[in-house]
Amino acid sequence: MPDRRDSRPSRRRIPLAAPAAAGIAAAVASVLATSLDVWDLPTGAKVGITVLAGLLVGLLTWATAGTRDAEQGGGDETPWRPPDQWPPVSAHFTGRTESLAELREVFAKHRSRSRAESASPLVVSVCGRGGVGKSVLITRFGHEIAGSFPDGRLYADLRGTVAAPISPEEVLIGFLRALGVRLTTDPGGPAELRKLWLTWTKGKRILICLDNARDADQVKDLIPAEPGCAVMVSSRQPLYLLNTYDKKLSVFSEAQGVELLARLAGDDRVAADLESAQEIVRMCDHLPLALSICGGRLATREHWTLRELADRLKDERRRLKHLELAPTLEKSVRASLQLSYDDCTGLQRRLLRLLSLVSAPDVPSWVAGDLLATSEPDGADQLEALIDAQLAECSGVDFSGVMRYRLHDLVRIFAHELALSDDEDGHRRAAVERVFSGYRRRAETAAVARWPQDWGRRARPADPTSATQAQSSAADWLNAERLTLVAAINQARSLEMWELAWGLSRAFCSLCHSLRAYWSDWRMVAHTLCEAAVHMDDRRALGIALLDRAAVMGAQGGHRSAAADSERALEIFTDLGESWWAARAKRTVGMTLFSDGNLDRGQNYLIDAIAGFKGEEDRWWAARTQRNLAELRLAQHKPREARELLEEALEVFQDDRNRYSEAQTLRAYGEVLGATARVLHADGDSRAAEEDFTRAGFSLDRAAEMFRLRGELWEEARCLRAAGEVGNPANGLSELVYVRRAAEMLAALGDSWGVARAELSAGRAHGRLGRTREAQESLRQAVRHFEELGDRWWMARCLRYLGETHLEAGDPQAALTSLRQAHDIYRSLGNQAGVERTLKLLRRAEG
Repeated sequence: MPDRRDSRPSRRRIPLAAPAAAGIAAAVASVLATSLDVWDLPTGAKVGITVLAGLLVGLLTWATAGTRDAEQGGGDETPWRPPDQWPPVSAHFTGRTESLAELREVFAKHRSRSRAESASPLVVSVCGRGGVGKSVLITRFGHEIAGSFPDGRLYADLRGTVAAPISPEEVLIGFLRALGVRLTTDPGGPAELRKLWLTWTKGKRILICLDNARDADQVKDLIPAEPGCAVMVSSRQPLYLLNTYDKKLSVFSEAQGVELLARLAGDDRVAADLESAQEIVRMCDHLPLALSICGGRLATREHWTLRELADRLKDERRRLKHLELAPTLEKSVRASLQLSYDDCTGLQRRLLRLLSLVSAPDVPSWVAGDLLATSEPDGADQLEALIDAQLAECSGVDFSGVMRYRLHDLVRIFAHELALSDDEDGHRRAAVERVFSGYRRRAETAAVARWPQDWGRRARPADPTSATQAQSSAADWLNAERLTLVAAINQARSLEMWELAWGLSRAFCSLCHSLRAYWSDWRMVAHTLCEAAVHMDDRRALGIALLDRAAVMGAQGGHRSAAADSERALEIFTDLGESWWAARAKRTVGMTLFSDGNLDRGQNYLIDAIAGFKGEEDRWWAARTQRNLAELRLAQHKPREARELLEEALEVFQDDRNRYSEAQTLRAYGEVLGATARVLHADGDSRAAEEDFTRAGFSLDRAAEMFRLRGELWEEARCLRAAGEVGNPANGLSELVYVRRAAEMLAALGDSWGVARAELSAGRAHGRLGRTREAQESLRQAVRHFEELGDRWWMARCLRYLGETHLEAGDPQAALTSLRQAHDIYRSLGNQAGVERTLKLLRRAEG
């Protein structure tokens, strides 16, 4: 698997001009390789020119490989950096000298053991009552030992103390994304995610914080197996995990409590009235959270004496005895919160109440302005005032470099009680609506930047360079806001804010689709999108929602569901006269049929979609659909038609300077050239075959390099797999290496379908090398994988290739079994081309 610590530039010196030279050479060679058929040159000369161009690119590619390796996983030519999600340490941390010393000793002992003795990572569990300072201790210690974990620090608030804690699957997806894993295919359920987690943490030294855990079940799958990693967990109750050092954190001693007050309010003030300071510590039950709140209020009210605060706290606690309160908050915390709250300005109190209404793990500062219906700077000022009063806290900097804020769960409970009693329902709802509207605007802006073609006909970025930067920023924004967006969508749904639920869900689905990321969230939100459209009674919105749901369901193998949704969407758009959306629906129907192996029906929808897009003058969608049709034509063994479609599409993407789509089309073009070369070789036209084999290899190399520079590992792996299927007799061993490398990359990305597809490619590569036994074993494995995945069309293809391999090995009886199975599947799918090819092989087997 790829190890990012090994992906560093090599020691050889690389000229700064080398990457540019490689790009220029590749561009020139691309023109040569795709245009040789228009030159009036002998075939040998054409091949020689192509080979020389390919060698030039190969040499320069080798020369720049070291610097590009550092970019893997970092996006569009952005160097990948180890993640650092650790929250900032409190400026007033104090009182845990013994606990810190204890943790240092535990970590030192773990490091001193040999790898043989330390078969598992260190897991430290810190438990204790709410507000005792568990998270603060872990945060402080994590900063101290950061240098021992060069591969990054990961953090997740598991929210185990609230009604909807974060699931382990959500945490794993976030961690894997932080480590640079693109997850461009659905990794599957918890077991598959766990395997990926173990794969990508192997050989790494990562510090992981799991804050506010509910129980052991929420934590156990998040612990890596790598001894070099360490996990720190905080929880209210002991978790009783295996191989864990458990630490129960007690409340402060009186001396520690006084020290914390002195850090916040000032040494002189505390020294001047030590007796009152000690009384405050006792009335706060020695609880650090309550003491921090009281100390924060003293810090912002310099005219207060400690005696005045002690008297107020005493009165508040006396008053609480006569109130019937929710048992969630202890008197010490509630009393300190109430005093601090009462002394805030009206605007600050209102912000605290409204923040408690937003069911998100944390938020950026602009949310404060929207809650208060004021400007972003004014809202941020009020939020900072709450932080000064220890009523809110920073939770760290997100993927996009923005500081985020949150409420301690006990503060949230307190503020939510007040919000429900003090604010009218209409005012509460209006404030939440403003925040959701703000998120909708930002989500739609990110989605349009990431994939403009999803939001309107003839959409085309004006400046490809700025478009690439905007796409990268949009991806960072989604990575930062995913959990908050999902929470907002669920809350909008529960509050029946259907238009906002639809708008947020639509943007979220578009972002997930463009990034091929967050599959479980994408699927859930797509269902909400359809539900919201139904409640809105908006047929156009429903049609769009159905296409979004079809996209995620079809990509996850739910072809029947996807077909039903896309066909219903087509009916809606046709009735509404929405020709552009109708063309998109036709494309989706066609691709769903294609994915299910029904090529004959699928081609008709794709042809109609191309005509529709051209009628709307939408070059991008027409070209994209032509590429899809070309891939279908290749499956029908019509490479000449496929080639014409791809050359036209390639011209569009190159004119628009759409590098991603250009690279995808170059990959398909390489596959088509390889298929053409194999036919020419079988017909005995060796010179023409050699020319197309060379051009196929170059086209795939160029596509792989373009994806590599963008950090698109999944797309790069597809190019490598295609390079292993070219079938050049002079390149058999290299092609097998390509396939194996592709399989490794796809396995590391959690693409089980891609691994099965690579197994099929390996079987074909072995067969071309005359390794019959290895070929048959690879093909049998591919059959099993596709059967488990429920992909009957690819299962039939594997069976057909397996039957063909048995025939070539002189075993017609074994061939009959596989070929009959393939024939039955093709017939059930209505795949006439597959039926005809299988029948030819069956006639050979039957003698």
